[in-house]
Amino acid sequence: MILGIGTEGSVFLYAGLAGVSVLCAYYALVCFRKLIPHRLIAVGIEDVIFWVVASVYIFRRMYDTTYGSIRWFFMLGILCGAGTAYLVFRLCGKIYAKVKKSLEKYKKTR
Repeated sequence: MILGIGTEGSVFLYAGLAGVSVLCAYYALVCFRKLIPHRLIAVGIEDVIFWVVASVYIFRRMYDTTYGSIRWFFMLGILCGAGTAYLVFRLCGKIYAKVKKSLEKYKKTR
């Protein structure tokens, strides 16, 4: 099956969204672990289950958009989406830390 550039572009965007979704779900799992401490074996089991579910999700997205064929731009889209989400989370964390520090400074001066 031959895909046009417009179709490839939309598949790339859908793949990016899949990458963002998987990374956000993993960060939600990490936040859950911080709220409720887990033993190492529980963390390992959760990770295996998460990555099996994430693999099925990514395969399903790939099957829906490229009819099951592995395309380089789909893989690149997943990586770009996950990388973008990672950078946004890191940036938000730095902004949060600066705002928190400024508020603490402000409270001390009052």
